[in-house]
Amino acid sequence: MIIKQLSIFLENRKGRFTEITKLLGEANINMTAFTVSENSDFGILRLIVSDAEKAIEVLRDNKYAVNQAEVICLRCPNKPGSLARAMEIITNAGIFIEYMYAFAEGEAANVIIRPENLEKCVEVLTKNKLELLAASDLYRL
Repeated sequence: MIIKQLSIFLENRKGRFTEITKLLGEANINMTAFTVSENSDFGILRLIVSDAEKAIEVLRDNKYAVNQAEVICLRCPNKPGSLARAMEIITNAGIFIEYMYAFAEGEAANVIIRPENLEKCVEVLTKNKLELLAASDLYRL
């Protein structure tokens, strides 16, 4: 249920995201999910890939600053209120969410969550019968 996510620090200049996608593609590494946040000087690309270790090697060999974090993927119905229910469970358990991002896939929504306490979050969501995807399932989407 724990998924490895990469965070890549990018200068804000034209073509940086293109370079990343090209490097990963040439290494036969698939990007399953990603989000980009930025300010005036740099951006942070957070992504989940099919082979995190290989991606780190490829990116570092090409002078990119890469960190790895552990996240979870909550799969919930793609309906109003579904995420609110999950967030209420997390909040009531006293768990702080550092960040999250999501993508929908037909009837389901997949929410990548980086909680401050990963183990407690997994325990609380599982106890409340919410579906968490394994990394191998997420890579197949």
